[in-house]
Amino acid sequence: MSRPTEVNEAAKPAASLYRREKKWWIVVGGALLPVAIVAVWFIISATGLVPSYKLPSPLDVWEAGVELAATGTYTAYIAISVQRVSIGFAIGSVAGLVLGAVVGLSRLGSVLLSPTIGGFRAVPSLAWVPLLILYIGINEDSKIILIAIGALFPVYTTVAAALRHVDPQLVELGRAFGRGGVSLLTTVQLPAVVPSVVSGLRLALAQSWLFLVAAELIASSMGLGFLLVDSQNNGRIDRIFLAIITLAVLGKATDSLIGVLEKFLLKRWG
Repeated sequence: MSRPTEVNEAAKPAASLYRREKKWWIVVGGALLPVAIVAVWFIISATGLVPSYKLPSPLDVWEAGVELAATGTYTAYIAISVQRVSIGFAIGSVAGLVLGAVVGLSRLGSVLLSPTIGGFRAVPSLAWVPLLILYIGINEDSKIILIAIGALFPVYTTVAAALRHVDPQLVELGRAFGRGGVSLLTTVQLPAVVPSVVSGLRLALAQSWLFLVAAELIASSMGLGFLLVDSQNNGRIDRIFLAIITLAVLGKATDSLIGVLEKFLLKRWG
């Protein structure tokens, strides 16, 4: 009678080993292309195929980072950019979730809000900058609002579309257990669309970084976007590369945090 249990217990170490090997392969496989790009970059810069004033070597970029880090400028720029993205992303995601829920669950809300939100969604990010500077000024609020605008639309779009296609029988089952209104939304409908919500959050996070650079390129004295402009004005292409690489690393790191959130949500509601 205990044989099935013994088989299951014996299978657990093998499954755990397989998961560790899979993670190892994912990490190594994901690192192959970046390593290959850096290797080619080294070769091109070392052979002089491209002049150094157009393509600095990886060592030059590294030294530029060390130089900025020694003065505390590099870490300060990273910190302020991450702070702006975090706050703007949080505000925009919550607003997008609320609007998406209203449009996705209410026919009246969809009729009243969908055309207007769809129109605003088509406005380019840079078009908001002059208006925000005029009304709010060149300060942190204008930058955070711009980032929030960028984060709002992906979450709104994915949540609204997903909620429209929630299984009606699942909703009826929730109502049969006494759920309704906000309770039905948070315990039945949103858990049913977790993958779509996470996809929207990932798109919103990418948009937040794009809108951050747009804000800092035009109206900022700190941040990675400002570092891009300042480096261009001073002919420091090594620092331009440093800023771009830093943005790429931060973008991937924050996207990985969304991946951790996805696993938690799927474990709880999946």
